[in-house]
Amino acid sequence: NKLKIGKYQHFKGNFYELIGIAKHSETLEDMAIYKALYVHKKFGKNALWIRPLKMFLGKTIVDGKKVPRFKFIEGV
Repeated sequence: NKLKIGKYQHFKGNFYELIGIAKHSETLEDMAIYKALYVHKKFGKNALWIRPLKMFLGKTIVDGKKVPRFKFIEGV
């Protein structure tokens, strides 16, 4: 399963665009760089976020079911 650049939906409902993968400058861990596709009250429009790639690709429990933290919606 190859990681796809494009639009994802977070398990809580918001949409994001995965921009790319970067390396952490100290640990060389792969990090997901993504942009919020909504206006955030505190961070404004198109806020950029980063998190470990493992976490971005991980699963979480919702109503007793394992679901992807971010679900791929469409490519760019």
